[in-house]
Amino acid sequence: MFTTLVDVATLREHLDDPQWIVIDCRHALADFSAGRREYDEAHVPGAFFADVETDLAGEKTGTNGRHPLPDRQSFVGFLRRLGVSTDTQIVAYDNGADMFAARLWFLARWIGHANVAVLDGGLTAWREANAPLTADPTPTRKRGNLIAGGAMTGTLDAAAIARGLNSDEMVLLDARAPERFSGDVEPVDPVAGHIPGARNRWYKSNFDDRGRWKTPERLNAEFSRFGEPSSIVNYCGSGVSAAVNSLALTVAGLDGSRLYPGSWSEWCSDPKRPTEKD
Repeated sequence: MFTTLVDVATLREHLDDPQWIVIDCRHALADFSAGRREYDEAHVPGAFFADVETDLAGEKTGTNGRHPLPDRQSFVGFLRRLGVSTDTQIVAYDNGADMFAARLWFLARWIGHANVAVLDGGLTAWREANAPLTADPTPTRKRGNLIAGGAMTGTLDAAAIARGLNSDEMVLLDARAPERFSGDVEPVDPVAGHIPGARNRWYKSNFDDRGRWKTPERLNAEFSRFGEPSSIVNYCGSGVSAAVNSLALTVAGLDGSRLYPGSWSEWCSDPKRPTEKD
């Protein structure tokens, strides 16, 4: 059972394993159709495609963020249609050193499915290893029998975040790029800045220069400076890249962090909520 990361060699060994299901999560926030186009051009043999905007997110109201959590049962149904059962090993990938595979990892744990991992280095590492690719259509598999269990990762809503502001018991960790965190630029949301008191840990900081995940020891050392993992609440622009920090903490052996799914896009939609810039 793999619950965090899988390397290219291991995935290659299991391409024909009926207990394993591979999910392509490639996406571009500036072009919602890019991921599907890339999948149609070339993907890991047997992989399914997950659309970040529909399969991995719920209905948007304008005030609940750009990528609200999907309905639990709807997400379970999506995985069942791919063939996921309670004992299935899921491996999610994106282009590598990106945020989208971690989003699926987080959602699977959110519905209580532990057997989920991310391909280390993503499709970039897969290509570098000259591993096989195909443009074959989406495969068909027998419907799975996955049943949702208890959430394996905690979440907080905006009200809980507001109550915890200025509290020593909550460390807000913002996964956006430093210039967005500081409020120097804001290319997506209508308000620049961050939630008061938050600290910055850009999700890209979890990868090395080759786009592979840093070692557990290195991640542990880097995250330990933020305090106890149970006090950490990850957020970002819309709840997607925050999942990378959640996964990094788990890789580091620092379990217990929580995630604010609505993130900055939800928080700044209400002018009554405080914001700040550095």
